[in-house]
Amino acid sequence: MSDAAPLPKPPPDPGRRWFLPSAVTAELDSDLGPDQSGRRRRPKRTARDWLVDFACFLIAVAVGLIGADEMSGNTDIPYALQAVDQWLGAFACAAVWLRRRWPVGLAVAMVPVCFISNTAGGAGLVALFTVAVHRPFKYAAWTGGASAALLPLFYWLRPDPEVPYVLIVALGWLLTATVVGWGTLARSKRQLMLSLRDRARRAETESALRAEQAQRLAREAIAREMHDVLAHRLTLLSVHAGALEFRPDAPRVEVERAAGVIRESAHEALQDLREIIGVLRASGDGPEESGRPQPTLEALEGLVSESREAGMKVTLDNRVTDAGTVPASVGRTAYRIAQEGLTNARKHAPGAEVTVTVTGVPGDGLTISVRNPPPPGDVPHVPGSGQGLIGLTERATLAGGHFEHGPGEDGGFQVRAWLPWG
Repeated sequence: MSDAAPLPKPPPDPGRRWFLPSAVTAELDSDLGPDQSGRRRRPKRTARDWLVDFACFLIAVAVGLIGADEMSGNTDIPYALQAVDQWLGAFACAAVWLRRRWPVGLAVAMVPVCFISNTAGGAGLVALFTVAVHRPFKYAAWTGGASAALLPLFYWLRPDPEVPYVLIVALGWLLTATVVGWGTLARSKRQLMLSLRDRARRAETESALRAEQAQRLAREAIAREMHDVLAHRLTLLSVHAGALEFRPDAPRVEVERAAGVIRESAHEALQDLREIIGVLRASGDGPEESGRPQPTLEALEGLVSESREAGMKVTLDNRVTDAGTVPASVGRTAYRIAQEGLTNARKHAPGAEVTVTVTGVPGDGLTISVRNPPPPGDVPHVPGSGQGLIGLTERATLAGGHFEHGPGEDGGFQVRAWLPWG
């Protein structure tokens, strides 16, 4: 198993991004870094932006020409005021090209300009639409509200000779509300699209994290399984190899028996190692899904017999009348606890008599303990001690029980676990 790889970025699609607004592509493009001043770089206009900006410019010019034509036929407006009006309208139409750079500033500036210039009305509507699209609603509400508040005074000072005053003011308010609503709707659609994108990315990230966590838990379970299985076999090898080393003059029968145990233990260790490696190679399989049936509480007798053959003094006190009724997961955990307890006793208290006690009935739970008195002599320090006890604590916790270990009153050592059964 390997760590979860980071999510690959989706390849850019230039053909589609040309038809997206630059404000959206800037959010989609995470590689757009800051400039020298530390500010985020402005995204370049896309083909769609150029088309929209040119269309907005034409709308502003068309509305301005209509307003200029209406003023030319109105003799109540002085020529100088008409000239000023048209010049302001021309500058306002030209300023439409700056709407993406300063949307709020342009919309605020258009409020007094549109109050003075009738030909700047189209540019004012474009600026109001822009601020509604690119900024929160409060900015569009303030600028749109200011424009709507000035409309009655504007048409009072410069009445339309063909349209009644109340009707034209109502139409101006309706047009302002329509532009703000249209821009707000466009902004909401963009935010919805970006939120769906973020939600999809978050879901992918969470899925990758869950997969990584599952892999980590599987690796930990496999590590526990490898420790529980191989440690028992290897300690048997160590005991008999040590006996052959310190007793080279032992009788031939004992040498043959020790060599047979070493050969059998090595064979079993290799078999267990092959099974664990097979689990590692299999995708999605846990450590408990090896080729051989996993041990249960019924296999405890064989474990004790195997330890006795290795020269250990082991007493088994199994008070469970029918071991077959114990659930497989509970029995397997109890077997591993007994196996690790015997392994620890073999390493840290060689020659001491070990007592394995198993009690329990359905409903009250299953209790298993492994106790050994102090070793009869000095025992050298064994490196890596304590890792098996940590694994047993995790096993018991995952099974819903609890695990205790520590020195006994007589100076020996005891491990004890309670597992639910019922």
